[in-house]
Amino acid sequence: MNGTTTAVDRWRAVAAATGAADRPAAEAGVRLAYRTAGLAAPERIVWADSPRDAVALVRELADAGRSVRDEVRTRPWAEERRRIHDELGPRGWTALWTSTGARLWDASRTLADRIRSAVVEDLAGTSVEAAAVRLVLLDAVLGQQDAAWLAAFDGRGERLAGLAEVAAHAGWWWPYERVAVVCERPVELHRDEAGRLDRGDGPALAFRDGFALYAWRGMAVPEEFLAGLGGLTPEGIRAEENAELRRVMLEYYGYERYLAESGAVPVGRDEAGVLWRIELVDDEDVVMVEVVNATPEPDGTFRTYWLRVPPGTTSAREGVAWTFGLDAAAYEPVVQT
Repeated sequence: MNGTTTAVDRWRAVAAATGAADRPAAEAGVRLAYRTAGLAAPERIVWADSPRDAVALVRELADAGRSVRDEVRTRPWAEERRRIHDELGPRGWTALWTSTGARLWDASRTLADRIRSAVVEDLAGTSVEAAAVRLVLLDAVLGQQDAAWLAAFDGRGERLAGLAEVAAHAGWWWPYERVAVVCERPVELHRDEAGRLDRGDGPALAFRDGFALYAWRGMAVPEEFLAGLGGLTPEGIRAEENAELRRVMLEYYGYERYLAESGAVPVGRDEAGVLWRIELVDDEDVVMVEVVNATPEPDGTFRTYWLRVPPGTTSAREGVAWTFGLDAAAYEPVVQT
């Protein structure tokens, strides 16, 4: 395993870390970041249980002084990026970023955006309050959600060592002249194979103070919606007016089960399989192809697969061809597997 892969794996683990922060290590990182920026260490380091808790705490501080985020994070960050870019050249920098930070960027950025939105929603009842909360959020250093950039800079200089130390042992933090506010990491984080927040039986992201995000395959859903998934029925799915939530219900319930319990009938059958269509009010149809694996399982049975295909699909053959990036005329399987 080369050094680049090792760094990416290490920072991917940091981004996904849950459980209690290592407070002494994180506080040492805070002081190192201030010292590297040419600043005196903060007089106090205050801990918060979540980003929401931290924003509320920051808004109540009377003695924090001005934000020093620019000195601690923005300026050294930009200067190190420029130094490495000059050292490697445009192509070298692009290759470095592609092999490191780019591999973590989407998941980290999306999660940070979701946290910001949820903090604003939880703490702001008016547009004026929302603006004030967003201003506080602009002062945050993202800690473990800065993993993408820290992976790119890994082993390439000491100016970001303090930032890396905090990120490795804690969550978001706010650097001010006299006070630093540091967050605990989440206690739970659940993602799907694509890195999206995903959980059907509880919060996909949760902090120790109860601040939480609920999501199904990346889509934000209400807590009470998830609580009702265990009692789904075909009638309940059809009655849901929100098209996006109805799709979540179908995915959770299972297309095969829904088809069976709805008394659905196939709309087409050919050598490739069986085409099924679920008509939904105010939404595109859900079209599925039922195919049977030609290779038997160890016990001699043949496994059935369900492939979701575009709504305009008119035959099972066309649907299976689409999954291979072909049109129906070009689809000529030699061996079906």
